[in-house]
Amino acid sequence: MAIEWRPSAEIETLKARARLLARVREFFAKRDVLEVETPTLGQGGSTDVHLASLSALTRTDKGLRRLWLQTSPEFHMKRLLAAGSGPIFQLARSFRDGEVGGRHNIEFTMLEWYRPAMTLPALIDETAALVNALMPGAPQVVKRYRYRSLFETHLAIDPFTAPLEALRHLAEQRGQMAPQSLADEPRETCLDLLMSVVIEPTLGRGEISAVVDYPASQAALARRHQDEEGEWVASRFELYVAGMELANGYDELTNPFEQRARFVEDNAERARQGLEPVDIDERLLAALEHGMPDGSGVALGIDRLIQLALGKARLEEVLAFSTPRC
Repeated sequence: MAIEWRPSAEIETLKARARLLARVREFFAKRDVLEVETPTLGQGGSTDVHLASLSALTRTDKGLRRLWLQTSPEFHMKRLLAAGSGPIFQLARSFRDGEVGGRHNIEFTMLEWYRPAMTLPALIDETAALVNALMPGAPQVVKRYRYRSLFETHLAIDPFTAPLEALRHLAEQRGQMAPQSLADEPRETCLDLLMSVVIEPTLGRGEISAVVDYPASQAALARRHQDEEGEWVASRFELYVAGMELANGYDELTNPFEQRARFVEDNAERARQGLEPVDIDERLLAALEHGMPDGSGVALGIDRLIQLALGKARLEEVLAFSTPRC
């Protein structure tokens, strides 16, 4: 049986990809945002229950140590911010185990940037401007939607107050899952399924859609605030084009004590779900304790944006070698 050695993408596609990446660098150079490079390996990983971090046992000067392949360059970049870097961006190799499909690859490129003193609404506008810079034919209109309003419009439920059993039943029904398949799943799993199957495909159609005011439990490394109804929500957004999630932005949490508490709670939830714990990044927490400037940051799946810009059906078509061919 012949071994498939050829690249996943056509050579002309890779040339087009290189031109688009050059536009990214030009976009940030015009805005005086510094390009940085940070390690792919770190002494801590992402504790997020919804992410599967990869790790490696490495021989170091301190003996055999486990280091974590980064799910995004966030932790190292925040340490640079705390050291006084000012606004920064990075095109970083990132890794998430088990993420394979038409829009996913275990190894991928993340475009991440941080803007000290910039508000979240301003960062939404800048993210949309980047999309337009790489996709001249993309919609110019940016529309903002509250998470709660989307669920009320598309599913006739309030995601903050609906009983868990009702959410499980609706998620099984609309997600075309087997009866009782979500019987033991938590609230967030049901909401994520409904969001991805029912709501996301409607977003970014003839516009760039920005979703805001996610449940506070989905804040991760973002601040929280109270919405119009007095509900605590995450100070973050997600950006969609053509039914595809492209970016996830935060009003960044800078409190080291709250961040540590979230990491600990994540690992407790991982234990409840039978998942392996992930080492907490103590260097990030030390940087936050030193003092990181207030501001916003965003992570954008640049492979997905290139896929859209070049009109490709699958992510592997814009990667030199996708996971099955690496």
